Amino acid sequence: MGIPATTEEELRKNTVITPDDVLGLQKITNNYLCSPEENVHMIDFTRFKIRDMETGTVLFEITKPPTEGKKQCDPNAGRFVRYQFTPAFLQLRQVGATVEFTVGDTPINNFRMIERHYFRDQLLKSFDFEFGFCMPSSKNTCEHIYEFPALSEEIMREMILHPYETQSDSFYFVDNKLVMHNKADYSYSGGP
Repeated sequence: MGIPATTEEELRKNTVITPDDVLGLQKITNNYLCSPEENVHMIDFTRFKIRDMETGTVLFEITKPPTEGKKQCDPNAGRFVRYQFTPAFLQLRQVGATVEFTVGDTPINNFRMIERHYFRDQLLKSFDFEFGFCMPSSKNTCEHIYEFPALSEEIMREMILHPYETQSDSFYFVDNKLVMHNKADYSYSGGP
């Protein structure tokens, strides 16, 4: 038996959102499914790198600037990323995504990410990665391998012609409870 389809509106009524809940979503969310305050484990992504697994070429890398002494004004800052790639990115079959993150002073068990990619509300691919256990007050690095689906020439052409209509939701869970939700959109037209 598969996972039942659900909607963003239905999930907003839940007190706890689970991995099965988000796997039932049929389209990109319009809003975040949890607030920044729900990140009680103080998970903070500090570096992110994407590389082509075949050649090792780094395609994208970003490091979060230090925030010492600065007060974060926008609670949603850092929850959205806009990616700009060339059309050649759509030809890749495998990329490695290295993330570096810190956690607060409580240990984290069963840290998991589910990332769902859509083009115009059509699910392209759902990725499911386990981070596992994270020690308290630690800095962690791991690389997840993304296996991309083969897309038709027509879909790729549409994705190139319509920048930022390819979008993703990244849901982060601790012990099967949603604690973070980030969003991204993508351009494959080679520029802004």
